[in-house]
Amino acid sequence: MAAPLGGMFSGQPPGPPQAPPGLPGQASLLQAAPGAPRPSNSTLVDELESSFEACFASLVSQDYVNGTDQEEIRTGVDQCIQKFLDIARQTECFFLQKRLQLSVQKPEQVIKEDVSELRNELQRKDALVQKHLTKLRHWQQVLEEINVQHKKPADIPQGSLAYLEQASANIPAPLKPT
Repeated sequence: MAAPLGGMFSGQPPGPPQAPPGLPGQASLLQAAPGAPRPSNSTLVDELESSFEACFASLVSQDYVNGTDQEEIRTGVDQCIQKFLDIARQTECFFLQKRLQLSVQKPEQVIKEDVSELRNELQRKDALVQKHLTKLRHWQQVLEEINVQHKKPADIPQGSLAYLEQASANIPAPLKPT
């Protein structure tokens, strides 16, 4: 399927783990987390990848396609998905711990990231406002064109007297008593 993701997050090539500088004693993606026994060469990312592949394989497996026991199929798929979710939570926890360490060691970096995110959000919202203004102008033009089409040149009064003449022409004449 895809190449292993061992060095994806740290920029290092896949291979043996290297402890991050300046963080002695900290668990890394490449080391076993407390309470979770792992083989020495397995990482959270490797396990996440393999559990995802197992989930995918369980959904397309011929055993499940040809199987008649729906409860057995459901149990197998549920177990694969649960394992994937557990490892995903562990991976998320790892990144949250690293984020916390970063915020303690380099608070200015976190502030820079927040400012950058806010700028991006402002740009996105400005683009959205411009998009809506463009649509608004378009529909205003459509409405103006419709109003102009419904008014004929004879219907548009030239002055106040013309308006009164037109208004009095629309008043019905009084009925003569017979």
